[in-house]
Amino acid sequence: MKIDLCGLMRCSMKRRNKVPAFLVVGLALCWTIGPVVASAKVQVLPETVLQVEGKKVTEQSGLLRHPVVKGLLAAFERAEAALQKEDLDALMRFYAPAYDYHGLKDNDVRRVWGEVFEHYKAVESLHLFSDVKVLRVNDELRVEVTCTGGLYGTDEHTGKRLTLDSWFREVHYLVKEGDAWRFLGNAGEVPAGAPFSSAPHHPLF
Repeated sequence: MKIDLCGLMRCSMKRRNKVPAFLVVGLALCWTIGPVVASAKVQVLPETVLQVEGKKVTEQSGLLRHPVVKGLLAAFERAEAALQKEDLDALMRFYAPAYDYHGLKDNDVRRVWGEVFEHYKAVESLHLFSDVKVLRVNDELRVEVTCTGGLYGTDEHTGKRLTLDSWFREVHYLVKEGDAWRFLGNAGEVPAGAPFSSAPHHPLF
C-alpha cells in the first residue's frame, strides 16, 4: 500500500497558515504531475537540520550517517513493523515507561492501539522528519523531532481506506534508554470533543 503524500500535504495546509518550502514544492508537483507517493514509512527530508552539542548538521548524507538519526529511524521502523503485524507487545516497546501526553499514559496507549486494531486492518503510518534537536536533560539524552505524517487503516466493516489521523510539524519527544530511543510524548493539545472511550489517534505518534 502506497501513501498519497499529496493528500497529506493538502490536509496539512488546512491545519496551519504557514507551510514550509518543501511542502509547497511538493504540493506544486502534485498539481502539475499528479499524485506523489511515498513507499518509505520513515523519511528524513532534504531540509532537515540536526542540532547536537551546539552544532548544526545540514548535509543530508552526513546527517543520515549520524548515530542519533540512525537510532531514531531504527526506532520508528521497529514501531512501524509492529504496527503492520498488529503486535501490540512489540509496539508498546516503542513507548517509554514515563510516556505522558496530557495525562494519557502507556496503559492508555495500549488500550487505544487495541481499539485501532479491532476496528481497522492494514494499519500503517508515515513519518517525515524535518528537524532533530538533541538535548541532555537530567543526565538523560533526549531528542525533539519535528515530524509531518499520518496514520492510515482500512475500515473493518466498509473496507474503505481511511486517514485515521494526520499531523503537521508535530514535535515528538524521545528519550535514549539503553541502546534504543523510546517515545515520551508530543507537543500539542489533546484532541477536542472525543470521549475518553474513543481512540484519540493523534497522541499515538
